[in-house]
Amino acid sequence: MKEVVSVALPKRRHSKTRGRKRRTHWKTAQPNLAACPQCKHPKLAHRVCPVCGYYDGRQVIEVKVKEKKKKKQ
Repeated sequence: MKEVVSVALPKRRHSKTRGRKRRTHWKTAQPNLAACPQCKHPKLAHRVCPVCGYYDGRQVIEVKVKEKKKKKQ
């Protein structure tokens, strides 16, 4: 014989407000930024600095410098 397993089911429908009230505490955490030791710009911890390309005291990637656009006259 097969054993009957009861599954939890709601007795009544929950309103949108009730579900939204429960979800008010689901918040994303703000990323922890640390100052880059080379250029002092804020960067994510344990990642290469997007400004200077350094990680752990050595240059890992070469960052291209953006050229300023000239205005048409």
